[in-house]
Amino acid sequence: MNLHRLVSANRRTELRHLMSRQHQVVLVAAGTGVATGLFVALLDWLVVRQIFEHVVRLRPWLLAPLPGLGLLGALAARRYIGRGASAATADEYLHAFHDPQHDLPWRPFVARMVAAIASVGTGAPMGLEGPSLYAGATFGLKLQRRAPRLFGIADRRVLMVAGAAAAVAAIFKAPATGAVFALEVPYQNDLARRMLLPALVASATGYLTFVSINGTSALFPVDGTPAYAIRELLGAIAVGIVAGIGARTFARMLRYAKQLAAGPRPLLTTLIAGGSLAAMFALGRILTGESLLLGAGYQVVTWASNPGRSIWILLAILGLRCLATSAAVAGGGAGGLFIPLVVGGALTGSVISGLVIHGDLTLFIVIGVAAFLGAGYRVPLAAVMFVAETTGRPSFIVPGLLAAVAAELMMGSSSVTKYQQQAEARVVDETSGD
Repeated sequence: MNLHRLVSANRRTELRHLMSRQHQVVLVAAGTGVATGLFVALLDWLVVRQIFEHVVRLRPWLLAPLPGLGLLGALAARRYIGRGASAATADEYLHAFHDPQHDLPWRPFVARMVAAIASVGTGAPMGLEGPSLYAGATFGLKLQRRAPRLFGIADRRVLMVAGAAAAVAAIFKAPATGAVFALEVPYQNDLARRMLLPALVASATGYLTFVSINGTSALFPVDGTPAYAIRELLGAIAVGIVAGIGARTFARMLRYAKQLAAGPRPLLTTLIAGGSLAAMFALGRILTGESLLLGAGYQVVTWASNPGRSIWILLAILGLRCLATSAAVAGGGAGGLFIPLVVGGALTGSVISGLVIHGDLTLFIVIGVAAFLGAGYRVPLAAVMFVAETTGRPSFIVPGLLAAVAAELMMGSSSVTKYQQQAEARVVDETSGD
């Protein structure tokens, strides 16, 4: 009897210790989210509002060479500040997630942030989500190492994932998307485990911190509630099939571009990439009269949402945007690929809507985004959550799911990053009690 009471008392003590530790982990994750949200807000203010918004007001003939100059600035930052650091941002998160020996040191971090400011600020067709995610992961990893008593060996990635989730939640004003993306993107057909609660808490605090500064307006506001019937659901599957093929092609282009960026002649590659970007910008101006090849591409989604666009012009801009983003990656630009995939999906959906008689343009664009993004990064759940949160219309979930699944099947084993794994290893950690 005394032995039984002793064992019961020990278990109660262990349970109280575990609950106390979990509360502390959640509090630290919340702090990680706040720090990440503040940094992302600062990065957004500096790059978008203080640099890019002034850049786009220049005359077109001045705009054309700017992305190439930005790539040269990024190369200089990575070479002299980062001592030869690569331009990878989101890939660094995935690399550190899977490789315990891969660190995220401060010097390359500073170099990549300067490179991101130079690349995205001057109009390279990339987004800030990659640098933001990388920053959040770095903050989380550094903070976790300062609190080793809270984390076991199996928990080495908890705050890194939490920081990544907070960054995505902040930059897109989409807290659920942030948590799901950070957990889903490390694997092609699986989710990271043991990190859901810290990721959710960090996403919430990162989102709240960012929107307290920048407001809560939807990223892609949609009026009304589009209805859909069997024709639209079948159309969603068709969009998914086409978007999956497109995303697979785009992923191959990006993987090849990353190989070029890691080649032995970075200066020559950067100069060629800058010249290519200038030529594609000029062609885009000739075709549309607008600067659609400049910047992350939010304006392209708005442009594609206007009815009456020629299918051939839409296809031309889709091809040029994919080529331009690939050129920026090959030239060593530091930026995210999340929004370029979103743009590809919006253009794909607009094309298919033009081929369907009386098709709902908004619906097809939104499900195109879900399909193209979900396939490119192998994150179908995060992609569907993204379109629901950023449009403010959860009614898009069902057709978005159909399109995302169809696109995922068409994607095969391809991805925009080489650091994803097929599935999480089922390892039992004896010290964790699992």
